[in-house]
Amino acid sequence: MSATRRGQFRLNGHGIDVAALRRSLEDPHCGAVVGFDGVVRDHHGGRAVSALRYEAYADLAEREGQAIVDEALARFDVRGIVAEHRVGLLAIGDVAVYVGVSAAHRDAAFAACRHVIDEIKARVPIWKHERYGDGAAAWIHPD
Repeated sequence: MSATRRGQFRLNGHGIDVAALRRSLEDPHCGAVVGFDGVVRDHHGGRAVSALRYEAYADLAEREGQAIVDEALARFDVRGIVAEHRVGLLAIGDVAVYVGVSAAHRDAAFAACRHVIDEIKARVPIWKHERYGDGAAAWIHPD
């Protein structure tokens, strides 16, 4: 990674390669690489979840996601940020979203990572449709 700060947000319809994303953050200037893997769980609101599907308004989602990454690069003392969010059908245990941050020190890396995932959930137009073990399904607001 160069001496300049850089960041990227993208949607992913095929599966998130966490190891590759983490490697993209390696930088000899950085003593901290913090990552968050949001994984599909088997329950929500007391109900068994069998799978879920994410849908997005892709153009707007990628613009807003990139804006969040750019804002975090300006706000926090970090060198790199990568964020990917899945779209399409996901199974229990699949990585639905990944945020990784590299920085010279851990405090900035943790703070930026938390900020990015919270802002993605609040601002990016991505919708979750859960399928339940009893055959029912519902659209769920991000949490």
